[in-house]
Amino acid sequence: MSEKILLVEDEEKLARFVELELVYEGYQVKKAADGREGLALFEAERFDLILLDVMLPGIGGFEVLRRIRKTSSLPVIMLTARDAVMDKVAGLDGGADDYVTKPFAIEELLARIRTALRKQTATTSLQVGQLSIDPARRTAKYGETELDLTKREFDLLFALMESHGIVLTREVLLDRVWGYNYQGETNSPDVYIRFLRGKIDEAFGVKYIHTVRGVGYVLKEG
Repeated sequence: MSEKILLVEDEEKLARFVELELVYEGYQVKKAADGREGLALFEAERFDLILLDVMLPGIGGFEVLRRIRKTSSLPVIMLTARDAVMDKVAGLDGGADDYVTKPFAIEELLARIRTALRKQTATTSLQVGQLSIDPARRTAKYGETELDLTKREFDLLFALMESHGIVLTREVLLDRVWGYNYQGETNSPDVYIRFLRGKIDEAFGVKYIHTVRGVGYVLKEG
């Protein structure tokens, strides 16, 4: 069965164009023209991904995202004419998986959709030493102790564990965790690596996250 996408977009011509492209690529699509309709469809049907405009009539996109995140970790890609860094940060920190600024090339949007869906369908649990992660349940543990991670910390840990033993550059981490062509602070991986070290290495007196000076980071035992 093909993946089902909810498109919440009030610009009729754009919504129709995106819908046609998605259907051509084999996706099922349901459309909503405002925030209330989008939430109603989200609550009534099962979707694999949501494309969510920020500037919506009725209920704005950020509020729609906040309500979705109360009950679901479904991938959400924000669509907006805004290009201010703080708007992007607000969307990503609010739980969005990616952020696309209008006007966008449809090929770029399709690539981001594929990336978000790949992350969502990752179901194989990963383990390195006492550290384990379950992508399907979005839980991580050290031994039997569950780690209290934010969405961004979880995604970063997953990227490191998925490639354990392999050094990942900051650019690779930005692409995998923050999304293609992220326009925010380029030191974001360094900041969140510190957060993860505090919750894993320092909390349990171990050494899993290693810095490779001038290159990036690698997760391994010892």
